[in-house]
Amino acid sequence: MGRAFEYRKARKLKRWGNMSRTFTRIGKEITIAAKAGGPDPSTNPRLRALMQNAKAANMPKDTVERAIKKATDKDASDYKEIIYEGYGPFGIAIVVEAATDNNTRTVANVRSYFTKHGGTLGTQGSLSFMFDHKSVFKIKPKEGVSLEDLELELIDYGVDELEDIVDEESGDEQVVLYGAFEEYSNIQKYLEDNGFEIISSEFERIPHELKEVTAEQRVTLEKLLEKFEDDEDVQNVFHNMKEEDGDAE
Repeated sequence: MGRAFEYRKARKLKRWGNMSRTFTRIGKEITIAAKAGGPDPSTNPRLRALMQNAKAANMPKDTVERAIKKATDKDASDYKEIIYEGYGPFGIAIVVEAATDNNTRTVANVRSYFTKHGGTLGTQGSLSFMFDHKSVFKIKPKEGVSLEDLELELIDYGVDELEDIVDEESGDEQVVLYGAFEEYSNIQKYLEDNGFEIISSEFERIPHELKEVTAEQRVTLEKLLEKFEDDEDVQNVFHNMKEEDGDAE
């Protein structure tokens, strides 16, 4: 199995176990997408994809509709997507993606989390060379189409890795596709045009190399990661800490 798949399998964020936090995260993304490309999913591919994510997360339809409506509400918060990069203790690289209506508040919080836990906030772009920014699609297999044939077809659309998996909750077979960040729309268009059912899609930052830490160091780092994940403005957290062997099972 490829590096991207193994990293993603091991990466467990506590927020995904918290339904309300998951809905908040997806809701912000829906509002941002609707504001940028319009509230009609038929003409807004990114919004269409996020609505699929909401469905996969069992997000209530009225919650999705409220998030879309928020994009046209003059009194609603105007979210900006911002990336913060820095080093945690023991030289672990951390990238924090936020969606905030108050950057002054968010950057102050992020900086304080780094500082109080023995890390430092760096400049934007300072750690980009350490991660691959990937488009990740999860789709249902299509009868009569093998993984090998699909891989050959999708190479021209920017996909560089495919994995056949079994969903832990449903037990259903699924296919995970990894492609370049900038090829997201091309991959989405191919899948939709060719009748593949997209379960979900998102962006991931896959580290080039994972760094070993001791059990004691891991405890300290987990405390810092939890502070980021508990912050309402934070959407995603990526790092290059190698997971414990048992975490990837």
